[in-house]
Amino acid sequence: MAQTSTTFNAISSQLRKNNKAVHPGVTSFPFDIPKDQPVLIAGPTASGKSALALEIAQTGGGVIVNADALQVFENWRIVTARPSEAEEALAPHALYGHIPGDQAYSVGHWLRDVTPYLNGDLRPIIVGGTGLNLSALTEGLADIPMTPTAVRTDCEAILQTQGIQALLKDLDEETLARIDTLNPARISRAWEVQRTTGRGLADWQDDTPAPLLPLSDACPIVLNADRDWLRDRIERRFDLMIASGALDEARQNLSTWSPKDPSAKAIGAPELIAHLAGEISLAEAKARAIIASQQYAKRQRTWFRKRMHNWKAIPLPA
Repeated sequence: MAQTSTTFNAISSQLRKNNKAVHPGVTSFPFDIPKDQPVLIAGPTASGKSALALEIAQTGGGVIVNADALQVFENWRIVTARPSEAEEALAPHALYGHIPGDQAYSVGHWLRDVTPYLNGDLRPIIVGGTGLNLSALTEGLADIPMTPTAVRTDCEAILQTQGIQALLKDLDEETLARIDTLNPARISRAWEVQRTTGRGLADWQDDTPAPLLPLSDACPIVLNADRDWLRDRIERRFDLMIASGALDEARQNLSTWSPKDPSAKAIGAPELIAHLAGEISLAEAKARAIIASQQYAKRQRTWFRKRMHNWKAIPLPA
Protein backbone atom coordinates (compact mmCIF):
# COMPACT_ATOMS: atom_id res chain seq x y z
CA MET A 1 0.00 0.00 0.00
CA ALA A 2 1.25 3.48 -0.83
CA GLN A 3 2.46 5.50 2.14
CA THR A 4 0.42 8.48 0.91
CA SER A 5 -2.85 6.71 1.69
CA THR A 6 -4.81 5.96 4.84
CA THR A 7 -6.85 2.78 4.68
CA PHE A 8 -10.39 2.60 5.88
CA ASN A 9 -9.45 -0.66 7.61
CA ALA A 10 -7.15 1.28 9.92
CA ILE A 11 -9.72 4.02 10.46
CA SER A 12 -12.46 1.50 11.20
CA SER A 13 -10.21 -0.27 13.69
CA GLN A 14 -9.53 3.01 15.48
CA LEU A 15 -13.22 3.88 15.52
CA ARG A 16 -14.09 0.61 17.22
CA LYS A 17 -11.18 0.94 19.64
CA ASN A 18 -12.09 4.47 20.70
CA ASN A 19 -15.87 4.24 20.55
CA LYS A 20 -17.53 0.90 19.84
CA ALA A 21 -20.88 2.60 19.26
CA VAL A 22 -19.66 4.57 16.24
CA HIS A 23 -19.82 1.93 13.51
CA PRO A 24 -20.76 -1.45 14.97
CA GLY A 25 -20.33 -4.30 12.50
CA VAL A 26 -18.07 -2.46 10.04
CA THR A 27 -15.05 -4.67 9.48
CA SER A 28 -13.48 -3.35 6.27
CA PHE A 29 -13.70 -0.57 3.70
CA PRO A 30 -12.85 -1.01 0.02
CA PHE A 31 -10.66 1.98 -0.80
CA ASP A 32 -7.87 4.26 0.37
CA ILE A 33 -7.92 7.97 1.17
CA PRO A 34 -5.06 9.93 -0.45
CA LYS A 35 -3.46 12.28 2.06
CA ASP A 36 -2.98 14.99 -0.54
CA GLN A 37 -6.63 15.14 -1.62
CA PRO A 38 -9.61 16.89 0.01
CA VAL A 39 -12.07 14.51 1.67
CA LEU A 40 -15.84 14.97 1.59
CA ILE A 41 -18.02 13.06 4.07
CA ALA A 42 -21.79 13.04 3.73
CA GLY A 43 -24.35 10.99 5.59
CA PRO A 44 -27.61 11.19 7.49
CA THR A 45 -27.85 12.48 11.02
CA ALA A 46 -26.40 10.17 13.70
CA SER A 47 -24.48 8.05 11.18
CA GLY A 48 -21.05 8.83 12.65
CA LYS A 49 -19.75 11.42 10.17
CA SER A 50 -17.94 13.56 12.72
CA ALA A 51 -16.22 10.59 14.34
CA LEU A 52 -15.00 9.39 10.95
CA ALA A 53 -13.76 12.87 10.05
CA LEU A 54 -11.84 13.08 13.32
CA GLU A 55 -10.19 9.70 12.76
CA ILE A 56 -9.15 10.69 9.25
CA ALA A 57 -7.71 13.98 10.53
CA GLN A 58 -5.78 12.26 13.32
CA THR A 59 -4.55 9.46 11.09
CA GLY A 60 -3.76 11.35 7.89
CA GLY A 61 -3.81 15.02 8.84
CA GLY A 62 -6.09 17.84 7.80
CA VAL A 63 -8.58 20.40 9.05
CA ILE A 64 -12.18 19.31 9.66
CA VAL A 65 -14.50 21.80 7.98
CA ASN A 66 -18.19 21.88 8.83
CA ALA A 67 -20.73 21.57 6.01
CA ASP A 68 -23.81 21.25 8.24
CA ALA A 69 -26.26 24.14 7.95
CA LEU A 70 -27.15 24.14 11.66
CA GLN A 71 -23.81 23.40 13.30
CA VAL A 72 -22.67 26.87 12.21
CA PHE A 73 -24.78 28.48 14.95
CA GLU A 74 -23.04 29.37 18.20
CA ASN A 75 -26.00 28.87 20.55
CA TRP A 76 -26.73 25.15 20.00
CA ARG A 77 -23.68 22.90 20.35
CA ILE A 78 -25.20 19.82 22.00
CA VAL A 79 -28.56 19.81 20.23
CA THR A 80 -26.94 20.10 16.79
CA ALA A 81 -24.34 17.42 17.68
CA ARG A 82 -21.40 19.74 17.07
CA PRO A 83 -18.03 18.27 18.08
CA SER A 84 -17.31 18.80 21.76
CA GLU A 85 -14.52 21.08 22.95
CA ALA A 86 -12.48 17.97 23.79
CA GLU A 87 -12.95 16.63 20.25
CA GLU A 88 -12.07 19.99 18.73
CA ALA A 89 -8.81 19.92 20.69
CA LEU A 90 -7.76 16.68 18.96
CA ALA A 91 -7.62 18.17 15.45
CA PRO A 92 -8.16 21.55 13.75
CA HIS A 93 -11.85 22.37 13.21
CA ALA A 94 -13.41 25.21 11.22
CA LEU A 95 -16.83 26.79 10.55
CA TYR A 96 -18.43 25.42 13.72
CA GLY A 97 -20.47 27.74 15.93
CA HIS A 98 -19.23 30.93 14.27
CA ILE A 99 -22.64 32.45 13.41
CA PRO A 100 -25.11 34.12 15.86
CA GLY A 101 -28.32 32.13 16.17
CA ASP A 102 -30.52 34.92 14.86
CA GLN A 103 -28.42 35.60 11.74
CA ALA A 104 -29.35 34.21 8.32
CA TYR A 105 -26.73 31.94 6.79
CA SER A 106 -27.25 30.66 3.26
CA VAL A 107 -25.47 28.19 1.01
CA GLY A 108 -23.80 31.17 -0.64
CA HIS A 109 -22.49 32.36 2.72
CA TRP A 110 -21.09 28.91 3.42
CA LEU A 111 -19.36 28.70 0.03
CA ARG A 112 -17.72 32.05 0.72
CA ASP A 113 -16.50 30.89 4.14
CA VAL A 114 -15.27 27.48 2.98
CA THR A 115 -13.22 28.86 0.06
CA PRO A 116 -10.06 29.75 2.06
CA TYR A 117 -9.83 26.18 3.37
CA LEU A 118 -9.78 24.74 -0.13
CA ASN A 119 -6.38 26.33 -0.76
CA GLY A 120 -4.95 26.35 2.74
CA ASP A 121 -1.91 24.60 4.19
CA LEU A 122 -4.01 21.76 5.65
CA ARG A 123 -5.98 19.24 3.61
CA PRO A 124 -9.72 19.96 4.14
CA ILE A 125 -11.95 17.20 5.47
CA ILE A 126 -15.39 18.62 4.75
CA VAL A 127 -18.16 16.89 6.66
CA GLY A 128 -21.89 17.41 7.07
CA GLY A 129 -25.39 16.18 6.44
CA THR A 130 -26.58 19.20 4.45
CA GLY A 131 -26.60 17.81 0.94
CA LEU A 132 -27.27 21.20 -0.64
CA ASN A 133 -23.99 22.60 0.71
CA LEU A 134 -21.96 19.68 -0.56
CA SER A 135 -23.69 19.63 -3.94
CA ALA A 136 -23.16 23.38 -4.34
CA LEU A 137 -19.49 22.92 -3.51
CA THR A 138 -18.93 20.12 -6.04
CA GLU A 139 -21.46 21.06 -8.73
CA GLY A 140 -21.58 24.87 -8.50
CA LEU A 141 -24.25 27.26 -7.25
CA ALA A 142 -26.52 29.39 -9.42
CA ASP A 143 -26.33 33.14 -8.79
CA ILE A 144 -30.02 33.57 -7.92
CA PRO A 145 -31.19 37.04 -6.80
CA MET A 146 -32.22 37.51 -3.18
CA THR A 147 -35.88 36.93 -2.38
CA PRO A 148 -37.72 40.16 -1.44
CA THR A 149 -39.38 40.18 1.97
CA ALA A 150 -42.81 40.66 0.38
CA VAL A 151 -42.42 37.48 -1.68
CA ARG A 152 -41.31 35.49 1.36
CA THR A 153 -44.28 36.82 3.30
CA ASP A 154 -46.64 35.78 0.49
CA CYS A 155 -45.09 32.32 0.47
CA GLU A 156 -45.53 31.89 4.21
CA ALA A 157 -49.14 33.05 3.98
CA ILE A 158 -49.97 30.59 1.20
CA LEU A 159 -48.27 27.78 3.10
CA GLN A 160 -50.27 28.51 6.24
CA THR A 161 -53.65 29.08 4.62
CA GLN A 162 -53.62 26.76 1.60
CA GLY A 163 -50.93 24.21 2.35
CA ILE A 164 -47.90 22.87 0.52
CA GLN A 165 -49.87 21.68 -2.49
CA ALA A 166 -50.73 25.27 -3.39
CA LEU A 167 -47.01 26.00 -3.77
CA LEU A 168 -46.29 22.80 -5.64
CA LYS A 169 -48.91 23.44 -8.31
CA ASP A 170 -47.17 26.71 -9.26
CA LEU A 171 -43.81 25.06 -9.96
CA ASP A 172 -42.62 23.98 -13.41
CA GLU A 173 -42.25 20.29 -14.19
CA GLU A 174 -38.44 20.28 -14.36
CA THR A 175 -38.13 21.91 -10.95
CA LEU A 176 -40.65 19.45 -9.48
CA ALA A 177 -38.57 16.58 -10.82
CA ARG A 178 -35.42 17.83 -9.07
CA ILE A 179 -36.48 19.05 -5.64
CA ASP A 180 -37.49 17.06 -2.56
CA THR A 181 -41.28 17.46 -2.74
CA LEU A 182 -41.62 16.33 0.89
CA ASN A 183 -39.42 19.15 2.18
CA PRO A 184 -41.40 22.37 2.83
CA ALA A 185 -38.22 24.48 2.96
CA ARG A 186 -37.07 23.30 -0.47
CA ILE A 187 -40.54 23.78 -1.95
CA SER A 188 -40.83 27.27 -0.50
CA ARG A 189 -37.40 28.19 -1.86
CA ALA A 190 -38.33 27.00 -5.36
CA TRP A 191 -41.62 28.91 -5.24
CA GLU A 192 -39.91 32.10 -4.07
CA VAL A 193 -37.30 31.86 -6.85
CA GLN A 194 -39.96 31.40 -9.49
CA ARG A 195 -42.11 34.24 -8.15
CA THR A 196 -39.12 36.60 -7.77
CA THR A 197 -37.33 35.96 -11.07
CA GLY A 198 -39.95 34.53 -13.40
CA ARG A 199 -37.63 31.55 -13.98
CA GLY A 200 -37.87 28.08 -12.48
CA LEU A 201 -35.24 26.91 -10.03
CA ALA A 202 -34.20 24.15 -12.45
CA ASP A 203 -33.56 26.76 -15.15
CA TRP A 204 -31.31 28.69 -12.78
CA GLN A 205 -29.48 25.49 -11.83
CA ASP A 206 -28.79 24.77 -15.50
CA ASP A 207 -27.08 28.17 -15.72
CA THR A 208 -24.64 27.37 -12.94
CA PRO A 209 -20.95 28.45 -12.83
CA ALA A 210 -18.09 26.00 -12.35
CA PRO A 211 -17.84 24.40 -8.89
CA LEU A 212 -15.25 25.44 -6.31
CA LEU A 213 -14.25 21.82 -5.79
CA PRO A 214 -15.05 19.43 -8.65
CA LEU A 215 -15.90 15.95 -7.44
CA SER A 216 -13.01 14.52 -9.46
CA ASP A 217 -10.55 16.54 -7.33
CA ALA A 218 -11.75 15.09 -4.01
CA CYS A 219 -12.34 11.81 -2.22
CA PRO A 220 -16.13 11.86 -1.75
CA ILE A 221 -17.62 9.47 0.83
CA VAL A 222 -21.30 8.99 1.62
CA LEU A 223 -22.36 6.87 4.60
CA ASN A 224 -25.26 4.74 3.43
CA ALA A 225 -26.98 3.88 6.71
CA ASP A 226 -29.56 1.15 7.09
CA ARG A 227 -32.90 2.65 8.16
CA ASP A 228 -33.52 0.50 11.23
CA TRP A 229 -29.89 0.72 12.38
CA LEU A 230 -30.08 4.49 12.07
CA ARG A 231 -33.43 4.77 13.88
CA ASP A 232 -31.93 3.01 16.88
CA ARG A 233 -28.91 5.30 16.91
CA ILE A 234 -31.13 8.39 16.70
CA GLU A 235 -33.11 7.26 19.73
CA ARG A 236 -29.99 6.55 21.77
CA ARG A 237 -28.31 9.79 20.71
CA PHE A 238 -31.07 11.98 22.09
CA ASP A 239 -30.69 10.32 25.49
CA LEU A 240 -26.97 11.03 25.29
CA MET A 241 -27.72 14.66 24.42
CA ILE A 242 -29.87 15.04 27.51
CA ALA A 243 -27.20 13.41 29.64
CA SER A 244 -24.60 15.77 28.14
CA GLY A 245 -26.54 18.92 29.10
CA ALA A 246 -28.98 19.61 26.25
CA LEU A 247 -31.63 20.74 28.71
CA ASP A 248 -29.25 23.26 30.28
CA GLU A 249 -28.36 24.46 26.79
CA ALA A 250 -32.05 25.01 26.08
CA ARG A 251 -32.39 26.98 29.34
CA GLN A 252 -29.59 29.27 28.18
CA ASN A 253 -31.55 29.93 24.98
CA LEU A 254 -34.96 30.31 26.61
CA SER A 255 -34.90 34.06 27.25
CA THR A 256 -33.93 34.91 23.66
CA TRP A 257 -35.88 32.14 21.93
CA SER A 258 -37.68 32.99 18.71
CA PRO A 259 -39.09 30.28 16.43
CA LYS A 260 -38.26 32.55 13.48
CA ASP A 261 -34.51 32.50 14.15
CA PRO A 262 -32.50 30.41 11.67
CA SER A 263 -31.00 28.38 14.54
CA ALA A 264 -34.51 27.48 15.77
CA LYS A 265 -34.60 24.85 13.01
CA ALA A 266 -32.22 22.69 15.04
CA ILE A 267 -34.06 19.45 15.72
CA GLY A 268 -34.67 19.14 19.44
CA ALA A 269 -34.50 22.87 20.11
CA PRO A 270 -38.26 23.67 19.70
CA GLU A 271 -39.15 20.54 21.64
CA LEU A 272 -36.91 21.29 24.62
CA ILE A 273 -38.00 24.93 24.65
CA ALA A 274 -41.65 23.79 24.70
CA HIS A 275 -40.85 21.54 27.66
CA LEU A 276 -39.14 24.35 29.59
CA ALA A 277 -42.13 26.59 28.85
CA GLY A 278 -44.37 24.02 30.55
CA GLU A 279 -46.19 23.07 27.36
CA ILE A 280 -45.10 19.42 27.14
CA SER A 281 -43.34 16.85 29.32
CA LEU A 282 -39.71 15.92 28.82
CA ALA A 283 -40.84 12.49 27.61
CA GLU A 284 -43.05 14.13 24.98
CA ALA A 285 -40.23 16.48 23.96
CA LYS A 286 -37.96 13.48 23.51
CA ALA A 287 -40.55 11.58 21.48
CA ARG A 288 -41.19 14.55 19.18
CA ALA A 289 -37.50 15.25 18.66
CA ILE A 290 -36.78 11.61 17.82
CA ILE A 291 -39.60 11.53 15.26
CA ALA A 292 -38.38 14.80 13.71
CA SER A 293 -34.82 13.42 13.52
CA GLN A 294 -36.00 10.22 11.88
CA GLN A 295 -38.03 12.17 9.33
CA TYR A 296 -35.01 14.38 8.62
CA ALA A 297 -32.80 11.32 8.18
CA LYS A 298 -35.28 9.92 5.66
CA ARG A 299 -35.10 13.14 3.62
CA GLN A 300 -31.31 13.08 3.80
CA ARG A 301 -31.11 9.48 2.60
CA THR A 302 -33.41 10.35 -0.30
CA TRP A 303 -31.20 13.32 -1.27
CA PHE A 304 -28.00 11.27 -1.13
CA ARG A 305 -29.55 8.48 -3.17
CA LYS A 306 -30.66 10.89 -5.90
CA ARG A 307 -27.76 13.33 -5.95
CA MET A 308 -24.69 11.43 -4.71
CA HIS A 309 -24.69 8.24 -6.73
CA ASN A 310 -21.15 9.08 -7.93
CA TRP A 311 -19.79 9.23 -4.38
CA LYS A 312 -18.01 6.30 -2.70
CA ALA A 313 -20.78 4.66 -0.67
CA ILE A 314 -20.03 2.95 2.64
CA PRO A 315 -22.90 0.75 3.90
CA LEU A 316 -23.64 0.93 7.62
CA PRO A 317 -23.63 -1.49 9.23
CA ALA A 318 -21.60 -3.76 6.97
